[in-house]
Amino acid sequence: MGEAPVPVIPARYGAGVANPSPRQHAGSQNSRLDIPSYVSGYFDGEGCFSVSISPRPRLKVGWEVRPSVSISQNEDRRQVVDLIHSYFACGSVRRDLSDRTIKWECRSVPQIVDLILPHFERWPLISAKRADVELLQRICLLMVEGAHLEPEGLQVIARLAEAMNPSGIRRYSVRDIERTF
Repeated sequence: MGEAPVPVIPARYGAGVANPSPRQHAGSQNSRLDIPSYVSGYFDGEGCFSVSISPRPRLKVGWEVRPSVSISQNEDRRQVVDLIHSYFACGSVRRDLSDRTIKWECRSVPQIVDLILPHFERWPLISAKRADVELLQRICLLMVEGAHLEPEGLQVIARLAEAMNPSGIRRYSVRDIERTF
């Protein structure tokens, strides 16, 4: 005979939640889920911290800098995406038709700086992806100062971004950007 599902016990995120979703079985009633640690662990495996730089002729320096923090998951595990969306209280959730997943993403520099990066300072990643978080933080802080609006600052940001996600594919290199100045 199967076990009865564990009831949802309302609690603030970070204080522990017995079961974040009524459809998800969490084991015994004594089990507790440390949401901030879970979020960091999830991002360590499935998260993406990136900065794209694309030509935009109408902008002052001719390039747009777009930082991004995201996760994706198959539709049948959407509760994880919704949990992370609710936890950070920012970003948006959408279907990604390219790989048929659900994706949460935040591209707002103020929200990344104020809501997301402080989490990863307090609950840091343990994989090499931690370096991407640190680079993203440096880039976002430079953007807050307006560095992306000047050629020299943009080039510094481009070099930092190029060091992120070493296995990733880049459409434009630092050299491509530097050639435009």
